[in-house]
Amino acid sequence: MNDQHQDERARIRDAIDRLLAGKPTRSDGSLTAVALAIEADVHRMALQKRHVDLKEEFYARVRTETHQPPEVEKRLRQDVGRLKASLKAARDSEAEAWRRAEQLVLATAVLTYQESRYGRPAALPNNVTPMPSRDL
Repeated sequence: MNDQHQDERARIRDAIDRLLAGKPTRSDGSLTAVALAIEADVHRMALQKRHVDLKEEFYARVRTETHQPPEVEKRLRQDVGRLKASLKAARDSEAEAWRRAEQLVLATAVLTYQESRYGRPAALPNNVTPMPSRDL
């Protein structure tokens, strides 16, 4: 490792300690990788690519020292909950559409059968409006 790499790692470790102690000097103090990169004065992608082990160490320490999941995990859990609710609503809507489609197919089959059997359209209930004829 070169000196710049070692210097970045030392700054990241110091930044981890400051953030967990609640004494940030450069960032907003949130327990995120972005705040860690700002606090350590390293590019965010350097933390994500070259120093993945330190980022994981940071999240592990957040879990153990604060007894709570990292902010990223909290947001992801909220997103998962929101997406599950949205998926359930979409599935319920799809099931209702299938139910209605089945009812329409059955009603069409009954009307078609009655018309073919009796040679004339069956008497329609008062809540059904017949479609106009397509005779040209």
